Amino acid sequence: MLKVVIADDEERICQLIRALIDWESLSMEIAGVAHNGLEACALVREKQPDILITDIRMPGCSGMDLIERVKEYTDGLEIIVISGHAHFEYAQQAIKFGVGDYLLKPINKKELTATLEKLKEQICRRMESEQDKRELQRRAQQDVQRMRESLPAGLFRQEEMPLSMEILQKKYHLQCREGLYQAVCVKMDCERRALNHASSAVLMEKVREVLEQGLRDRCLEMVLCVQDFYCIGVIHFEKERRDEIRRILKSCLNQMELQKGLFSSVTFSMSAGNVCGQPEGLKESMKEAVFLIQDRIVKGTGRLFEYPGQPSALKEGNAAEKYLREITRAAELLSTEKSDEAVAVLKEEIQEIRDIHGCEVMDLVHSAAEVFSAQTQMENRTARLEEFRNNCEQCRSVEELLSCMGKFQSEQIDGMAAKRENDTTRPIRNAKQYIQNHYSEPITQEEVSNEVGLSAAYFSVLFKKTEGEGFAKYLIGVRIEQAKILLRETNLPVTEVCRKVGYNDVKHFTHTFEKAVGVKPATYRRLYG
Repeated sequence: MLKVVIADDEERICQLIRALIDWESLSMEIAGVAHNGLEACALVREKQPDILITDIRMPGCSGMDLIERVKEYTDGLEIIVISGHAHFEYAQQAIKFGVGDYLLKPINKKELTATLEKLKEQICRRMESEQDKRELQRRAQQDVQRMRESLPAGLFRQEEMPLSMEILQKKYHLQCREGLYQAVCVKMDCERRALNHASSAVLMEKVREVLEQGLRDRCLEMVLCVQDFYCIGVIHFEKERRDEIRRILKSCLNQMELQKGLFSSVTFSMSAGNVCGQPEGLKESMKEAVFLIQDRIVKGTGRLFEYPGQPSALKEGNAAEKYLREITRAAELLSTEKSDEAVAVLKEEIQEIRDIHGCEVMDLVHSAAEVFSAQTQMENRTARLEEFRNNCEQCRSVEELLSCMGKFQSEQIDGMAAKRENDTTRPIRNAKQYIQNHYSEPITQEEVSNEVGLSAAYFSVLFKKTEGEGFAKYLIGVRIEQAKILLRETNLPVTEVCRKVGYNDVKHFTHTFEKAVGVKPATYRRLYG
């Protein structure tokens, strides 16, 4: 609804204006009525109306003075001036102040309605235009923010990115000056199923907020972005603030760790890459920050990691070769016990190396998973390995990481064993189904083995191994069970029952039935029929 204020020193004029118009049909409402210029000025300031209808002459503050004052703080206000013929020159002057229209007394309903409709249309057009402008500004700001955030995101993914002060300013919209640059990385660890997507997103936004609040007033520039369970950023600060920035980062990490009170399964860690004097050094700084954040799995979470130090002796060892030997045997035997032994080999090698880095451990486990997937000819290999790497990202210790590896191997081996078992027993299941459908016919073992695609000899061995009895005995059992049903539930003669279950000789059927059940068919019917 558009708001309207009426200002006239004559009460009857105000009442007339109220009564003449169906305000609701125009989507308008009377926000207030004033009877002098000063009162009208205060009312306009308070109510912020869309339209002011005012007399040109009022005590205390004339309509002209009122128009001049309210225009100072309500640019979008539309004004209708009411004037008598004697004061028409004032109305002409008011037009110069940008009033929307003027009306001469006595006020005419049709004319006032037309004027209000005209102003309503102008206001609506202006609102739409302003809304469009705000939307364009919002999109422009979003585009700028996306470009800014693409800097740390691209560095995190180790994309090839030319960097200079000019590029940071023009492409990434960073306001750079003389100073230092540094990449930072925060990692939230939890089981992927412990938090839903909405909860983890809230926590990661909290991480961003804590960093922004802590660093905003101390940095020349700062841009942060959230990537799944990481918050990564680039900060630019004056040289003399270097130690202060480090203290702030540690303080921010402590604030993040307080979130564990709300989510007990969550931990936070932070890393800071090397400080550089030029934008070109940000690539190495981010690479170092990403390397350092993995140290949480060997040194513990909840810490700020800096200064990577020297590579360990892991590459000089033969952990990968030992693992390959063990996992090859596990894959051949489809043994989860042997696959656990292969993981134990990795654990033993890792424990024997001093000052090992988390990133080295992570690379070793990823390489082992690649080897395992190749050895087992894993289906959907790319997707399964991607899921495994994502699960590894949420591990907080070497023990968790190796446990994740063991679970990954066991699930694959169990699946392969089940598939092999299924492939072995499927022909027998099909054979049994064929027997159930054709027991009344004179079927043979050769006929059934041919139906399921096996040689008669192999089918005979496989059937006995799977079912614990030979084909002939199994077929007799099916026929006798069907004969018992017919004897109990029908009045068919024994000769007809004999024929329906696949026997042509009643004497042979009777002998076979008595041997299996203990009584002759006719006796069985008297006892159970």
